Amino acid sequence: MRLTKTMRLTATAACAALAISACSTGGDGKKASDQASGGSGKTGGSISIESGEPQNGLVPQNTAESEGSQVEYALFAGLVDYDPKTSAPRLSVAESIETPDSKVWTIKLKDGYTFHNGEKVTAQSFVDAWNWGADQTNAAQALPFFDKIEGSEELAPGKDKTPTAKQLKGLKVVDDKTFTVTLKDPFSQFKTMLGYNAFYPLPKAFFNDPKAFGDNPIGNGPFQMDGPWQHNSQIKVKRYDKFPGKKAKLDSVTFKIYDKLETSYNDLRADNIQITNKLPISAMSTVSQEFGDRYIYKPESGVGYIGFPIATNPAFAKPELRKAISMAIDREAITKTIFSGTRKPADDFISPIIPGYRQGALGEAAKYNPAKAKELYAQSGGLPGNKLEIGYNADGGHKEWIEAVGNQLKNNLGLDVTFKPFEKFGKILDALGKKEYSGAFRMAWQMDYPSIEDYLRPIFSKIAIENGSNYGGYVNEDFESLLAKADSAKTEEEGLKLYQQADDVLIKDLPYIPVYTYMTSGAYTKGVKNVVIDSQNRIDLAGVELA
Repeated sequence: MRLTKTMRLTATAACAALAISACSTGGDGKKASDQASGGSGKTGGSISIESGEPQNGLVPQNTAESEGSQVEYALFAGLVDYDPKTSAPRLSVAESIETPDSKVWTIKLKDGYTFHNGEKVTAQSFVDAWNWGADQTNAAQALPFFDKIEGSEELAPGKDKTPTAKQLKGLKVVDDKTFTVTLKDPFSQFKTMLGYNAFYPLPKAFFNDPKAFGDNPIGNGPFQMDGPWQHNSQIKVKRYDKFPGKKAKLDSVTFKIYDKLETSYNDLRADNIQITNKLPISAMSTVSQEFGDRYIYKPESGVGYIGFPIATNPAFAKPELRKAISMAIDREAITKTIFSGTRKPADDFISPIIPGYRQGALGEAAKYNPAKAKELYAQSGGLPGNKLEIGYNADGGHKEWIEAVGNQLKNNLGLDVTFKPFEKFGKILDALGKKEYSGAFRMAWQMDYPSIEDYLRPIFSKIAIENGSNYGGYVNEDFESLLAKADSAKTEEEGLKLYQQADDVLIKDLPYIPVYTYMTSGAYTKGVKNVVIDSQNRIDLAGVELA
């Protein structure tokens, strides 16, 4: 999932896979799990939290960025969710998800779940939602996630081709509480993937007017909309009392939309908002002293990159050029000086908290070596006129580190570097998606679900060019072949090794340059308790109470 406004801290050591809270600490050295513990708090009350403007309407199958995902996390419940402290997948709306061969899956639903308009959540609610997301005529952001299901090529035959079906033939409704999913090939991680918002259900009302639904969605989660989305201002939700799962303690939550993190942090200090999961650089040196054990500092799944529009700008075509740029970036200086030592230099395309991450996998490409970088740059033929433009979203505190990278490239490679700020993250995504921007660009990714595969296919596969997050237009057939083999591996261990081989292809080609890995850096006021932020940087709002 694309990261939007982020300014978070970095761990000094990676956690064991899927055991994040074990090595998380607050500003005073307390474990994050201790911060989140609490006894009987007040039921009821209202709070406000920091948010950015979501890129698209609040339709789960068309949300691939973190701001929209946070709201939908409150509004919807999926078949699977992830423990907010450990990221371990667990059943939610599903009673059971079973398979004899990792290809044919039988999913049974629990009783009692309804949409916020009273409609019962059934097997058809999921099947209809997935069929809509898989149909390329709807241009849903999550389309690539349905590619594994039998019949997906008929709904998404590709650019300039017309779908020959209206439904995925791999989806079959057995009864109101049961449906089956047949994949093209075995995929052992399918159950884990089902916690991603692309697989949330949709009510019948959605299909009457998808656009209107995006401004006032009807979910099935612990909160429901409290009036339509007020664009660039706020989104209000209130507790849904008929939710059969973990019921929300608060009466309501307002997602207050900000353009600048400094403004939201000042509002937090003034108690105008009660929680933020994003902090500005200016807060880093004092936030732990000011907020004490209400300062949250824990590893999360994000990786920050410099990307290249390889498909549309031939100036970036050579891997040697991209490697030269990578070796001219001093990651240690960026993370220590710009981020006050609160991010970690990236050394793989995979987050350190994900099984399959390999320390030092990037090898020479991630090692700061100005002399070798300059030599490699010359051998590659360089950039036309030695000019480089780097685009970034100005609403997320990225100006400082992007300009620092630019200065390093100027000093080490002799480049004439200019910068192009986009007002909002959605603006640069739109410009890249429409191929209207051809400069290098800031990009980041956090997991949709805890799997190495999620750091590969959604960002760098062919299918993700038109319907996904492959903004560089990168294509490598060896990479595609290894993904396919990994998906069909008979064991998880075999699949992991094949995904790592696909990762090795990326390391050789460097379609993006991994620069740093993220940490969650958030804080909350004395007025709330039981604040937990998961490894996808989402606040578990259902568990928050007034202090």
